[in-house]
This record gives sequence, C-alpha cells and structure tokens, in this order.
Amino acid sequence: QVQLVESGGGLVQPGGSLRLSCAASGFTFSSYAMSWYRQAPGKERELVAIISTTGGTTMYADSPKGRFTISRDNAKNMVYLQMNSLKPEDAAVYYCHAVVSGREQWGQGTQVTVSS
Repeated sequence: QVQLVESGGGLVQPGGSLRLSCAASGFTFSSYAMSWYRQAPGKERELVAIISTTGGTTMYADSPKGRFTISRDNAKNMVYLQMNSLKPEDAAVYYCHAVVSGREQWGQGTQVTVSS
C-alpha cells in the first residue's frame, strides 16, 4: 500500500524559510520521480517542483524558481522541499505526489502559512 506522509509545514513570516519532508512507503521509491504540488484556497492545485529518480534532474514552476529546492534521499525514502524567501502568495497546502504503476498517489498535505 503506497503511503506518502508530509510534515514540516507551519506558520512563517514573509522572508522566512521552511523545510517540508515527505516519507514514502509501499513502493520502490528510488524507481519513481517525485514531486511537490500546492493548493491555495479557491485555487487549483499546481505543480511546484519535480525531481528525477536519482535526484540528478529537477524542475520548478516559475513562481518558486530560485527560492525553493527539491531533493531526495533514496536510502531513507524521503523527499524534501526547502523553501526560502517565503512570500504570502506561497501560503497553501503542500502535497507530496508520485505516479506509481500508472496511478497517482497523494499525501494528506501539510499547511504552510506565510504571514506577519
């Protein structure tokens, strides 16, 4: 049974940093690309970043580019999202995502609030 469990969200001031973590289980983690999505109230869920199986290739949406870094640790079955210089518009529920054997898998999400 595939499980993705996010953690690390919280309240941070504009300009601050957070590191999100996603613990994966139930599949061969190192064989699958991983991604982070986010969804703000009243908006559609959007892609934030993607990382390849080895971590050698990463891609970012335009908004977080240069401020966020996605990484993974295949030995620990973990994927991370380091978020720096956070802006109020980054506030959202952040989701870990993978397509495993043709099926989309989502975590429960972790809330990020950016406010002074």
